[in-house]
Formats: sequence, C-alpha cells, structure tokens
Amino acid sequence: MIFIPLERVVPLYAGQKVMRKRWLNDVFYLFFNSIPIWIGFVLLVGSLLVASRFVVPEGLGNIVRAQPIWLQTIEVVLVADTGVYLAHRAFHAIPFLWKFHAIHHSIEEMDWLAAHRVHPVDQIVTMTVSLLPIYALGFSSTAIAIHTLIYHGQALLIHSNTRIEFGPFKWVLASPAFHHWHHANERQAYDKNFAAQLPFIDALAGTLYMPERMPKAYGVDDPVPPLYHQQLVYPFKRAGSAAGNQLRGYAAVGTENPESEA
Repeated sequence: MIFIPLERVVPLYAGQKVMRKRWLNDVFYLFFNSIPIWIGFVLLVGSLLVASRFVVPEGLGNIVRAQPIWLQTIEVVLVADTGVYLAHRAFHAIPFLWKFHAIHHSIEEMDWLAAHRVHPVDQIVTMTVSLLPIYALGFSSTAIAIHTLIYHGQALLIHSNTRIEFGPFKWVLASPAFHHWHHANERQAYDKNFAAQLPFIDALAGTLYMPERMPKAYGVDDPVPPLYHQQLVYPFKRAGSAAGNQLRGYAAVGTENPESEA
C-alpha cells in the first residue's frame, strides 16, 4: 500500500517491474520466514536473558526506565544499531557466516520486498546481538516498540527501488543510496555500509562508501539457488561438502603414504 506506489512515483530504476525476478520467492519469505525466526529468537534470547541476570546489576532497569521515552528511544536505536553493525560485519568477515548472509545479497533487483529475503540463522543471530542488550538493560516496552516500528519501516525504505534522497541527513540516517551500495556487486563497494539505521557508525569505523552515482549491478557471484527451501539448506550443504572434501583429502594423503603411520 505504501512502497509499491512509491516505487512507481519516484523510481530509481523506472524499467524495473513490480513482479521482478524472484518476486514470488520473496513473497514466500514475507509470509512464512518470520515463523522460524521468532521461534529461534525467543528461545535463544530467553535463555541468554536468564544468564544476563548474573551480569547486569539489579535495579539498573529501574534507572533506565526512569528516563523520558524519547531519550530511551534514541538510546535503543544507538545500542541496537551498534549491535547490527557488529553482527553484520561478522557475517561478511567469517566465511561460514557469509554462507547464510549471501542469500540476502543474492538479490539482483532491489525493492521493498527484497528486505525480507534473509536466512533465519542470519536474522536470529543479528536480532540477538542487537536486541539482547536492550532487553538486558531493561528499556521500556514503549521505547522498544517505537524502535521496532522505525527499524522495520526504514528496512523497507533502504531496500526500495526509489530515488529518495536525504540531503545532508544522509550521513545520519540510512537512505536507499546508503544501503544500495552495500548490495552493489562492484569491487569498491564490498564490505561497506554495515549499519542498518545510522551511517555515522560506518563513518567512525572506516567502512562508509556512498559516492554520488548509484550502483550498476547487484547480487553476488556465489551459486545461491533460486527457491526458498533451497536457500534454507544452501549454507549447510556447502558446509557439509567442504567437510566431506576435507575428509576425502585426509584419506587420500593416508593412502598415498601407507607407511607413514609406521
């Protein structure tokens, strides 16, 4: 109701269709991917929150909740997006984690719906790293709810096929230009723009990249399969294949030199 008309009125790529490539696959993500994500998130965060009681001072939550809601909301955004940055950067830097994150980067035509193509493991880990400190510190449910609304709205916007510009605020708030460069399949843009909401985190960390032009190509060179069920098992199949190849390599070495054990 919002983003499809918006992408028709101010499109970044006017020739891109609403039902673009892999559109139905991402619709499936939209309606069904939240089920495994929330089950995994609740189980993981619930267990970690129990453990956090031994670390977080008793009464800290009362002090945090005594602050005005507007200040709590700003603090939640700062803390949560710092967590997103750290988790997101890890998913790019660690080869095993990249296998999960490559599914999100396999998007070749950016639009609002593309925001939903995320492997459950990717989303569960990122949500846990970003939101666990928020729950552990005892922020109010109102501040968390406001952040959640802002976060999800901004996630749709920064993936959308729109040419909306933020002017000087582009260095403060994540825009389509900022995040489109994160998805660009251009060497100079690799491993840039990890924050979800606050580009100045990338500026401070030295990972900001936002030239005046927009990307020419999106996606990855990884052989990511096209369908939801295939994408769910894709990281595990690759890990299994790598382990199998390694074991076969060890076996081959052993057979080439049978006297080595003696």
